[in-house]
Amino acid sequence: MKRIYLAGAYSGNNVLGTLNNIRKGIRLATEVLLTGFSPFVPWFDFYFQLMLRENEHLTLEQYYNYCIEWLKVSDAILLVPGWEDSKGTKEEINLARKLNIPIYYKLMDLIKENKV
Repeated sequence: MKRIYLAGAYSGNNVLGTLNNIRKGIRLATEVLLTGFSPFVPWFDFYFQLMLRENEHLTLEQYYNYCIEWLKVSDAILLVPGWEDSKGTKEEINLARKLNIPIYYKLMDLIKENKV
């Protein structure tokens, strides 16, 4: 099963924008899983934050580093529509290019080229 890193906007201009980005990312990840790939879903990160105890904390840097480690072992990246405004996604794309990890803009292109 190929590992697909989903990349796209997380933060929004307000809480509704952020929730909408989370919805879009998780929805596409669901489609990726239904298609037969194994998606890495950065939008599930909020669960870590919800599970922290009073004396525990995670920094943004820890979240970024954890995601980048998954990116490094992924077979491809699939971009979530609306990624263009995401600074983090642009950095992920640059790293993927350096690592020769294929980048896909549409799920159908990923499917066609990887014949699940």
